[in-house]
Amino acid sequence: MKINATIVLAAVSTLALTACGGSGGSSGGARDYIHAVGSSTVYPFATAVAEAYAKAGGGKSPVIESTGTGAGMKLFCGGVGASFPDVENASRRIKKSEFEDCQKNGVKEIVEVQVGIDGIAFAEAKTGPGFKLTPVDIYKALAANPFGKPNTAKTWADVNPSLPAEPILVYGPPSTSGTRDALKELILEAGCKTDPAMEALKKSDEDKYKATCQDIREDGPYVDAGENDNLIVQKISQNPKAIGVFGYSFLESNPDSLIGIPLNNVVPTYASISDFSYPGARPLYIYVKKQHLGPIKGLQDYVNEWAKAWGPTGYLKAKGMVIAPADVQAKSAEIVKSMTALDPSTLK
Repeated sequence: MKINATIVLAAVSTLALTACGGSGGSSGGARDYIHAVGSSTVYPFATAVAEAYAKAGGGKSPVIESTGTGAGMKLFCGGVGASFPDVENASRRIKKSEFEDCQKNGVKEIVEVQVGIDGIAFAEAKTGPGFKLTPVDIYKALAANPFGKPNTAKTWADVNPSLPAEPILVYGPPSTSGTRDALKELILEAGCKTDPAMEALKKSDEDKYKATCQDIREDGPYVDAGENDNLIVQKISQNPKAIGVFGYSFLESNPDSLIGIPLNNVVPTYASISDFSYPGARPLYIYVKKQHLGPIKGLQDYVNEWAKAWGPTGYLKAKGMVIAPADVQAKSAEIVKSMTALDPSTLK
């Protein structure tokens, strides 16, 4: 696995930092900056919010790390105190198992805020062959054992005779990424479930079903490009026969070199992601450690800045974020105001 590069917006103080206090988080010392980890998809939005927060006089620029959603969750759930992050940026919802890890490590109160919508975009170079794919095509191309049989497909034509006879080469996110999780759950599993036998397998052996429907092949056609989505953009810009998988904002930011690949004849656009007609649409979240609100100066103000930024006239839309529906925005704004802790009963 590649080592993820840490990108920071502010220099980290070299002074020793004492841990936050007990469950209420009101005793003990604290560091003098906000620390967020997680999704590379959410990263550009989080950095924009951090910059606006600092510019408004909120304090030192928050430190934002692009670790991937999964790796970020491990850091976030590691414990309570100044050595642990205050915020987790996520391109998928927290899993029940991750929430339970948080609880075991003393992270008892977690605030979940949906900040917008994004899509898992499939893209090619403008000079590419003009792919038109379905979840079934992608599943047959990328699954380790499509429909329970070892994957022997070498070209897209092996997957579907109507597709170009070009080698399958897909640059995508690593296993630590929420985008990778969404790729498996929204696209690969959707393709897998088209076979009635797979639905039957889910009822008889859920673990085998999940492995069959979600495991990605490791023999070359899928290339783990790390948590740097800009690197994927560069790779497919340089190779017109390759496909890239990343957050929609990176497609929108590179209109001169990339085009979106239709899934089920739906092109990834702001509108198709907004109304979830595009198969890869997904919500984006931040998770806030409520126990850090007292010890970490400015944390509440930083979260408040998100609520100022995500609306139809907010600056995150210009950064490529798809704005959530009005009712979702209202619910999220109320959560930010009250900092209501997440109810885990709906987690999977």
